[in-house]
Amino acid sequence: MITRGSTPRSGTYDALVVGAGPNGLVAANVLADAGWRVLVLEAQATPGGAVSSASYLGEDLTADACSAFYPLAVASPAFASLRLEEHGLEWCRAPVVLANPLLGEEAAALHSEPARTVEGLDAASPGDGAAWLRLFDQYRRVSPRLLDALCTPFPPLRPTARLAREVGSSELVRVARLALQSSRRLGEEEFSGIGGRLLLAGCAAHSDLSPESAGSGFFGWFLAMLGQAHGFPVPRGGAGQLAAALVRRLETRGGEVACGERVVAVTVASGRARGVETADGTRYRARSAVLADVAAPALYGELLDARLLPSRVPDDVRRFQWDPATVKVDWRVRGGVPWRDPVVRSAGTVHLAEDVDELTRSSAELATGAIPTNPFVLVGQPSVADRTRTSAGHVAIWAYTHVPAQVRTDPHGVLRGIWDETELDVLADRLEARIEAHAPGFRARVVARHVMGPLDLARRDANLVHGAIGGGTAALHQQLVLRPFPGLGRPETPVAGLYLASASAHPGGGVHGACGWNAARAALRTSSGAGKLMARALVQLQRHLGGSLQGSPMP
Repeated sequence: MITRGSTPRSGTYDALVVGAGPNGLVAANVLADAGWRVLVLEAQATPGGAVSSASYLGEDLTADACSAFYPLAVASPAFASLRLEEHGLEWCRAPVVLANPLLGEEAAALHSEPARTVEGLDAASPGDGAAWLRLFDQYRRVSPRLLDALCTPFPPLRPTARLAREVGSSELVRVARLALQSSRRLGEEEFSGIGGRLLLAGCAAHSDLSPESAGSGFFGWFLAMLGQAHGFPVPRGGAGQLAAALVRRLETRGGEVACGERVVAVTVASGRARGVETADGTRYRARSAVLADVAAPALYGELLDARLLPSRVPDDVRRFQWDPATVKVDWRVRGGVPWRDPVVRSAGTVHLAEDVDELTRSSAELATGAIPTNPFVLVGQPSVADRTRTSAGHVAIWAYTHVPAQVRTDPHGVLRGIWDETELDVLADRLEARIEAHAPGFRARVVARHVMGPLDLARRDANLVHGAIGGGTAALHQQLVLRPFPGLGRPETPVAGLYLASASAHPGGGVHGACGWNAARAALRTSSGAGKLMARALVQLQRHLGGSLQGSPMP
């Protein structure tokens, strides 16, 4: 891996990748596998983007700086194709995938064994275990082709056709109905008790969708069933080990990663991307492609000359909707969290929500710019799965919650959205109180605390704009062919040889690598004779859909 100072002052590569997040590193690996000479340019001092580790809880205790567990990575065909286990990656799983403690009742729990999940749901509400199995059986029937379809640029004609042949049109229609449901409606249709409903709605809350939103049922079902099938695994040694495996694999194929190199412009000549320029004035040339693992507003609003783009793009950039901001807290805890319910102590992931109504109220407050009165809190206990995440009896615990991008009100009249140290400490205290309600004595066990607000997260990874961790809203109006903008719903951009490879592209947020995978495969297709003709047709179509050009003619 190249570090700043040892980087060549210039150079020509087959492809340049802007950003060493998981999508950028997946893209670079795919291109290197094809024999391309690839350079990845990363602004931060280390690769990985939001998939990174930190030592702010002490040099002896690894913290996950941003993302932490990866069900999408183990299920994704993009990651599967890279066989990262051959490059040092080792997955660890907790015995309980997910638990949601309930005051006065046993926790709702998703166990690693389906039979135990069923047993727990039935104990609380007879018949709910059978409902869970129906949903899981449906997932198992459709998941291979569904994952292919989700990880393919739209329209995913071949995977959808295969899915229809294998499961039948009736099953496909039922999946389509589920995909459009709200998580509240799906939960109410399937479960009579609170446990199953909360497991689905809580998983949907990993996105920015309300339990009332169309499509939230799919998110909840899909993530919950991924957890049932694969767990919520963590890399042994911390999140940074996933990025490290991607870099090691890339280097064995001759690829390079240059850190501390912030790209400020994509250079274009004769309507084609020819390279990039970094903040210190260095120019790198690309023979075939530039792949941008950067947020779409940054690519179209900062790195490209607006005169090269269709006239509608600036307005599309303005309309691009981010998901809510995030505040994340890490704790060094003596002996772990003393959860009242023993099953929660064995869970790698914990949701804190009293019921679906509370999730709905919290989502509504976020939508109106209010700090939630009772925020949904997602807690991670990586040491339950990975014993390397302990030291001298201390463990690393993390939690995050969403806050409005622009704070208008706070139920306690304290927070204004400045997110300085004082405000972050206030919100961290509230998160601790949520945990303490289910784990009396937690605060007394805290040895150290580290808090990151929206600005801190954006400084760690420029793609986390305003602390948005999803790369843009998961709402239907900004998904599929509408992601990131209408008319630009594929990896190809209006500039030939330039590809969008970030979570701003379909299929969106989450560590699945599909955005980079799709961009790399598009670049490889375009490099062929037939691919060049198709690419030219796509550029012309995007020009037509996006409006007339403001300046230079398209190729």
